[in-house]
Amino acid sequence: MRRFFVADVVEDKIKIDGSDAHHIRRVLRYKLGDKLIVVDGSGKVMETFIIEISDEMVIAEVKEVLDNNTESPIELILAQCLPKGDKMELVVQKAVELGVSTIYPIVSENCVVKYDEKKKMARQIKWQKIADEAAKQCGRTILPTVESVTELKIFLENIDSNLEALMCYEGEAEEPIKKILAESLANRFLVLIGPEGGFTKNEVEICQKAGLKIATLGKRILRTETAAIAASAIVMYEKGDLGAMMKG
Repeated sequence: MRRFFVADVVEDKIKIDGSDAHHIRRVLRYKLGDKLIVVDGSGKVMETFIIEISDEMVIAEVKEVLDNNTESPIELILAQCLPKGDKMELVVQKAVELGVSTIYPIVSENCVVKYDEKKKMARQIKWQKIADEAAKQCGRTILPTVESVTELKIFLENIDSNLEALMCYEGEAEEPIKKILAESLANRFLVLIGPEGGFTKNEVEICQKAGLKIATLGKRILRTETAAIAASAIVMYEKGDLGAMMKG
């Protein structure tokens, strides 16, 4: 069931307003007494029922706190070099569905798209809305974050040294991603994906110096959006909960 998120920590009653209230009333056509699954600011998942409803506001009362945390046991960060067109929208949506916690849009040497500061901010807002909607639709327990557009060099300077950081590269990669993951004991991962034109040799070198392991996804060259989705799925399958047996 679709989830709704509120920032406050909830005890008995929940107020949902803004676009979510409109969606509940006008799109989903919920009525008094209908059930909602709500996640509060502490990550608590609750089954609630509607006791007041209008286009501007929905008030729901908590019926039961659920043992229903859908988050993966690992943290996965996706750094995606900016692709052309609306491909980033697809990447954001599918990454959130797969369990990615944070997405960094990255500017690298071969990125075709060029955004000024105003467009960078507008794109970030749009991608965050897509991430929020995907999280609600697929039943996440958190709202993943889409960070601001960042230059690759700056991004590399700020990588957490505790991450198992991988750079997916179609060139002369050192090892298959499966082998790297099998040997890793980490529970926090970063995957860096290049743009349509791939990474330059210089970028590969600076990524290696920053501590990233160069990994291959296989013999075939994947489109950037395919590589992002495939790599996220592989990490979640090998180290997370993708493909895990369901409870009960």
